Amino acid sequence: MRKIVLLGYMGCGKSTIANRLSKTTNIPFVDLDKIIEEKTNLTINQIFEQQGEIYFRKLEHDVFVELLNSPENLIIGLGGGTPCYANNHELLKGDNVLSIYLKASIETLFDRLVVNKDKRPLIANKNEEEMKEFIAKHLFDRSFYYNHAQHKVVVDKKTVDETVADILDILA
Repeated sequence: MRKIVLLGYMGCGKSTIANRLSKTTNIPFVDLDKIIEEKTNLTINQIFEQQGEIYFRKLEHDVFVELLNSPENLIIGLGGGTPCYANNHELLKGDNVLSIYLKASIETLFDRLVVNKDKRPLIANKNEEEMKEFIAKHLFDRSFYYNHAQHKVVVDKKTVDETVADILDILA
């Protein structure tokens, strides 16, 4: 019952890389946010709007713990903020957990996020300069938590396959 946990800032490629890794390893991939949406029949945005962030973070923690305790092998993709709340960063070092921080530079994140920023509520209303500043500040605030991961894989200037290969080397 091994859990491979991928974490990092929005736009670092968690879902894309997890899907490819899942196909390569035959270990199912679950996206924490999608599981929460399925359990509540609400989108993450609706949960934030209707119940508030504190409610969401508690729910997020509970579902994360549930996934970590499930009997099957899983690849778990966390939301960008998950490690930063409810001591979730402490869970990244648990038994049978292999945690990997997909580390991307501000430039890489900006380039990836600017093309579909409308789908990202945190940055949807920001111009390019505000967006870069927001990413830089957020990344600085969150890096303490992200760096609790057991491994770091830099994704800058790499294809999905190259990043997956880096992760497979860690798993070997």
